[in-house]
Amino acid sequence: MPKHILTRGHGRALTRHHKIAAAGVAALGAAAIGFSAVPSNASTTTTAEAPVQTARVAYSTQQIQGVKADVNSQLAGTSVKVEQIAAKKQAAAEAAAKKKAAAAAKAAKAREAAESASRSSERAAVKKAAPKKYGDNLDGWIREAMSIMKKNGIPGSYEGIHRNIIRESSGNPKAINLWDINAQKGIPSKGLLQVIPPTFDAYHVKGTPKNIYDPVANIVAACNYAADKYGTMDNVDSAY
Repeated sequence: MPKHILTRGHGRALTRHHKIAAAGVAALGAAAIGFSAVPSNASTTTTAEAPVQTARVAYSTQQIQGVKADVNSQLAGTSVKVEQIAAKKQAAAEAAAKKKAAAAAKAAKAREAAESASRSSERAAVKKAAPKKYGDNLDGWIREAMSIMKKNGIPGSYEGIHRNIIRESSGNPKAINLWDINAQKGIPSKGLLQVIPPTFDAYHVKGTPKNIYDPVANIVAACNYAADKYGTMDNVDSAY
């Protein structure tokens, strides 16, 4: 065999040998490193897994106490908030009750005012509907006649009416004159103010009886006539 061929083949054998040797050295190195990592008092096992070492844990009561204090503080804060909420609810309920009571009082006052106004209106209506009572005498007749005269715009005072009635009839609503010129003509003067029938008919005021002897109708018709002829019954001092 040629020398250079042997050399090249010998070189290939040395190369494989070197590789095997290098692998062995690497394995031994890894084993040495593994043994050096294990404490002298620790036990080892020949398993494929890495050795497990149990760690010691130290406990402190300071952290637990701190947590307990935080919880107590939070509970105290929650209790205060609950009390505040309850106080707000009670205040709101009291305010609502006061508002409701005030509204009820206002409504009651309004109802009372409305009822009072209604009663006043009813009294006014009754008062208006019921005619005023006048005495059945000379004073009552004059006052009732003046009330009617006022509604119809007929002037005349109590004094002027009373004075002429006394002169003409002495206050007798049935008085009749049978001797003056009117009587001679067949139309005698009649009533409190001695009005002849044609004058009474001409100046009669609606709403009063059509009876010349009715005291109120007689006064109103005579005053209506006097207002037309003399301005008012107050201006009459003699036969008219």
